[in-house]
Amino acid sequence: MSKSKSLTFLCLASYEKGQEFLREAKRQGCRVILLTSKSLEHADWPRDHIDDIFYIPDNNKEWNRQDVIYGVSYMARSIKIDKIVALDDYDVEVAAALREHLRIGGMGDTTARYFRDKLAMRTKAKEDGIPVPDFVHVLNYNDIKDYLARVPFPHLIKPRSAASASGIIKVHNEEEMWRALDKLGDKQSFYLMERYVPGNVYHVDSIIQNRKVIFAIASEYGKPPMEVAHQGAVFTTRTMEYGSPDEQALLALNEQVMKSMGHNIGVSHTEFIKGQDGQFYFLETSARVGGANIVELVEAATGINLWAEWAKLEVQGNKYALPPIQKNYGGLMVSLAKQEWPDLSGYNDPEVYWKMHKPYHAGLIVKSSNRARVLELLNAYTERFYKDFFHYIPPSEKPTY
Repeated sequence: MSKSKSLTFLCLASYEKGQEFLREAKRQGCRVILLTSKSLEHADWPRDHIDDIFYIPDNNKEWNRQDVIYGVSYMARSIKIDKIVALDDYDVEVAAALREHLRIGGMGDTTARYFRDKLAMRTKAKEDGIPVPDFVHVLNYNDIKDYLARVPFPHLIKPRSAASASGIIKVHNEEEMWRALDKLGDKQSFYLMERYVPGNVYHVDSIIQNRKVIFAIASEYGKPPMEVAHQGAVFTTRTMEYGSPDEQALLALNEQVMKSMGHNIGVSHTEFIKGQDGQFYFLETSARVGGANIVELVEAATGINLWAEWAKLEVQGNKYALPPIQKNYGGLMVSLAKQEWPDLSGYNDPEVYWKMHKPYHAGLIVKSSNRARVLELLNAYTERFYKDFFHYIPPSEKPTY
């Protein structure tokens, strides 16, 4: 039996995602064990590709870390675990704690911090000369006052460990800021504050092997994710023009970020903003596949399925080689819908590559070798989405930390 066939993967998923990773790991001959939330017991997991499923009691998707360590340690009495994989952003730190506790190779607690803690990743990036917006830890009030004396409003108050735009507060003056901090109470130290930089937001999605970025594709959001989440809008993103100055600058900056954070093997979704000064600034990174169906966008443009290639990489290690990469362009759009099952049959141009099938959501991807055609369709379809489907639910005001 080959080495790959003897590998046992423990995959953590506190959200329903990563199905293609699970399938590919099984196709690679591995034993696949899924640890997920009890509330996801009836989710659409690829059960024919999973050897065992274990459930963790959860409170709004939050796991008790000590319970996870106890449970997995008990499991390890009879099952030899070779690799622990976090399929969602919220699982990265739990997976790192398990690796440390069980002494299993992979990303440990310190490195995991750089991919989950916005304060840690900004501090590390700044130390290594990567441009970041001015920021301060919400901790020492004298430091905050010094920061305010040199950095003008508005500012963003961000939870250090939340994903995407979740929990971000925008403040325009000191009164608003102190009121927001008072509301956070003892949770303040779990936040940072940074200068609000208006501009376009971009993401680079990567595969990393032996600390080297072996695949990366840059894309530009239609509207910043924070604006989509907090003000309501159709979410869109599209791949950038290959070889353009901005694309090349982002790919180079992404390589700096991966080196700085110490990513050794796996995938990453990293976000940047281009300020009005023309400078790209690093916003945040992660050791996971991008959410909001970005994996399907990447596959439309390049033929690379990040979930599947990640699984192959984990199994094959140094022997892994990328498949041939296509150079098409893709555009993605997703919206909450007022209908339970939106009718997308009228969106039928030949460039339509993929349609979402999810209750109360509308989404699609267009694909073409001509980027101008992608942008044309994306603009036209976005206007139609607002008329046909768009629905907005304001984000929760519950503090995130």
